[in-house]
Amino acid sequence: MTGLHNGRDVFEYALLKVVPRVERGEMINAGVVVYCRAQRFVEARTHLDEARLLALDPSADVDGVRAALGAVEGVCHGGEAAGQAAGDDAGRRFRWLIAPRSTIVQPGPVHTGLTADPSGEAERLLELLVR
Repeated sequence: MTGLHNGRDVFEYALLKVVPRVERGEMINAGVVVYCRAQRFVEARTHLDEARLLALDPSADVDGVRAALGAVEGVCHGGEAAGQAAGDDAGRRFRWLIAPRSTIVQPGPVHTGLTADPSGEAERLLELLVR
């Protein structure tokens, strides 16, 4: 695929949302997961604004949310940190991470774009959509 788009590859990304009280539907963005098939790349970047989380739910389990976000990063890195997904390729790990779930940390819809630098794209999206 490289070269078809001026040296840029198609990538996909999804926001990671924290929904401390599912019944209220309120959420904050806390990360982004980026996948680029052509480069066999998957990475999560996270940033938890603790004050915003506690404004939505003063009793939120901040440590639990941080652990859940850290687990997403671990799945992206692969190896032992990925747990059951350790042997999966980048695409399968991304698809597993973006599957809908009703936990406090939830993936948003998948969006696409073009990039020459998926890691830089992850940082750009984190700054634009989360911080």
